Amino acid sequence: MPAEPRSDERAAAPVPAASFLQIVVAVGSSFFGVRKRGDHEAIARSVKPQHLIVAGVLGAALFVLVLVVVVRLVIANA
Repeated sequence: MPAEPRSDERAAAPVPAASFLQIVVAVGSSFFGVRKRGDHEAIARSVKPQHLIVAGVLGAALFVLVLVVVVRLVIANA
C-alpha cells in the first residue's frame, strides 16, 4: 500500500485574494500593533505586497491630514 503523501507534497489550495476592507483593517491594526498572529498569517497569504504598500501610504497620509486638521482647530480656538 502506498504511503500517504506528506503535507508539503499535496497540492496547495488556492488562497482567495483579500478584499479592500481586509487590507484596510490589516493596515489600520498594524498602525496600532494589535493584530493576532493568525490574522497576520492569513493576510500575508492572500494579499499582494503592492496593495499593502499603497494602503499603508494612504493610511499614513490620512493620519497626517487628521493631525493637521486637529492642530489647526485647536490653534484657531485658542
